[in-house]
Amino acid sequence: MKRKKRRRKKTPWRKAIAILLSTAMVLGFTYARDKGLIPQGYIPQWMDKSHSENAGSAYCERVVDGDTIVVKINGKKEKVRLIGVDTPESVHPDQSRNTPEGKIASQFTKDHLEGKYVRLETDVQERDKYGRLLAYVYLGDEMFNKTLLKEGLARLMTIPPNVKYVDEFKAVQAENLTHQ
Repeated sequence: MKRKKRRRKKTPWRKAIAILLSTAMVLGFTYARDKGLIPQGYIPQWMDKSHSENAGSAYCERVVDGDTIVVKINGKKEKVRLIGVDTPESVHPDQSRNTPEGKIASQFTKDHLEGKYVRLETDVQERDKYGRLLAYVYLGDEMFNKTLLKEGLARLMTIPPNVKYVDEFKAVQAENLTHQ
């Protein structure tokens, strides 16, 4: 003898509770952000209406230094080294190698990338000897590697075979040197 499955009655109050809870979450988040408890640029995934547009992009969780960031791609954290540029040291274990210029470059990268979605473009070699992902990092349509050169916070550092934009980088660095 087969037992009949009991079907739950749909009650109108369940929908009302779901709406109230989601409204409370949004209001609570907005209040916390406005009070400075959450960074201004941060938008959690559940509130991000454009999240589907960010498919294939990476969320910059942390800046290590001027030319290295930690991103989250498909739920996995990756350390990313920006291709073609080198900023002065700011977090080297040997404190004597850290410079004020390195701290400035690191802060610039943090101010511009941390907590934002970025797009990564790889070149011929995907990883360096330390296992870091090597990439050109885009914030919107602007390549951040090039921005560091334009701002004078980095110098050109080309390591073949990753030379896709070396001519553009050389032009930007030459332009900076003529304006100094």
